[in-house]
Amino acid sequence: MTGTDLLAPRLPSPLQEVADHRFARHGVRLLLKRDDLIHPEVIGNKWRKLVPNLAAAHGRTILTFGGAYSNHLRATAAAGRLLGLPTVGVVRGQELADRPLNPSLTRCAADGMRLHFVDRSTYRCKSEPEALARILRAAGAEDAYIVPEGGSNTVAVRGCRALGEELRGHADVVAVACGTGGTLAGLAAGLAPDQRALGIPVLKGGFLTGETEALQEQAFGGRKGTWSLDDRFHFGGYARTAPELDAFATDFENRHGLPVERLYVAKLLHGLATLADEGAFPHGTTLAAVITGRPFPEA
Repeated sequence: MTGTDLLAPRLPSPLQEVADHRFARHGVRLLLKRDDLIHPEVIGNKWRKLVPNLAAAHGRTILTFGGAYSNHLRATAAAGRLLGLPTVGVVRGQELADRPLNPSLTRCAADGMRLHFVDRSTYRCKSEPEALARILRAAGAEDAYIVPEGGSNTVAVRGCRALGEELRGHADVVAVACGTGGTLAGLAAGLAPDQRALGIPVLKGGFLTGETEALQEQAFGGRKGTWSLDDRFHFGGYARTAPELDAFATDFENRHGLPVERLYVAKLLHGLATLADEGAFPHGTTLAAVITGRPFPEA
């Protein structure tokens, strides 16, 4: 695809060991898989999921979906600007159309993304063919290449398999924060048979096991790898945080010099520290946490 050199990644992403007593006191070695360093603008798992879709689009307009603070929308807009591809972002919440854009959507617009706001009931039905057709007509993008919310589809899951392959031989357990399940689905498929993947959902509802299984079925023909989810660490749902979570993230930043993104990465690391305290990881376990993003605005 013309211009892909502009999305040239730093791969494999670095693997960094950190000494943290919350893990060390339980005999657990903590590694950070620094996918936040893959690309300066198309960050982390967004690069792994988006680039295969951009190639499949063959220069067509990219239309995708997200909320007002969507990392996926920002990454798609940035990739579109770098590659000269038109992008359309379908944003959840018609009421936002008459309000000033927040910093996240402002960045999308500055990168050339055309924003199309829809009401929440329509947004919930976006995967239904008739509703999707109405959205495409209203957005003037009937010929667009569609990337689903969060970027998780068959080609994205296959792209994320490389994440697991990069971690073969380096960890017993590999953990990742999950929004739509695509990264976990690919990661688990790429790991070696003696490794397992752990997903920490950032949305409540307990629906991701079925979603992840469906993605693996579509991408690989069935369930692949050893993986599980722990639904306890969403702090109320997407974009929800709490003083406890913020205090944990700030402490981790101060200890290790790593800017901790709050919506995904903080929940992942907090969940892993809790699990270590609960004895979920046997003494001698090497645990890798995938750092999928950076705070916005970037620190």
